[in-house]
Amino acid sequence: MHSRYPNPRCIVIFGVFKKTMAIAMRVIILEPYFLVRLDPNAQSLSEEELTQVQDYNFDHPDCAKHDPKVDGDTENNVAELLSEELNLRETEALKNQRRADMGLLESKKIASQYQKEADKCNSRMETCEEAREKAEMALVAQKNLSALWELRARHKGWQEGLAKSNSRSKGKLHSA
Repeated sequence: MHSRYPNPRCIVIFGVFKKTMAIAMRVIILEPYFLVRLDPNAQSLSEEELTQVQDYNFDHPDCAKHDPKVDGDTENNVAELLSEELNLRETEALKNQRRADMGLLESKKIASQYQKEADKCNSRMETCEEAREKAEMALVAQKNLSALWELRARHKGWQEGLAKSNSRSKGKLHSA
């Protein structure tokens, strides 16, 4: 009876991460299997693990054939290990997704707060600009009124130089 799994000695699952141009993987030898497990924290293979990888014969001639020495329990054990590995990765992926979602939510909250502050600032700037425009119009009106009074005074014989000399002479009279 042939199993739907190939010879378990030939099952090699590997994961490669690029970390500073080095292959990062963690090797675990499970007799009679050779299993390379993903480990994102590993920087490279240890000397012992590298030796085990180099010593392993990947060109096993009956790699794709069923091995009669391997019983169903062993095959089920491999399936369980693979299933467990997938579940761990799924859990890790969900955890990472949850963390990313929380970060996104926090970013949205902060962006909303900044937007509210920016809206307040813009509103205050508009109020300030309106007040400046009103003050400028009032200043122009005051200048026009002053010019009108000066014009009336000139029509009645007021002169700028005369007014200054009169004010000086009045100042001398008050001091004497």
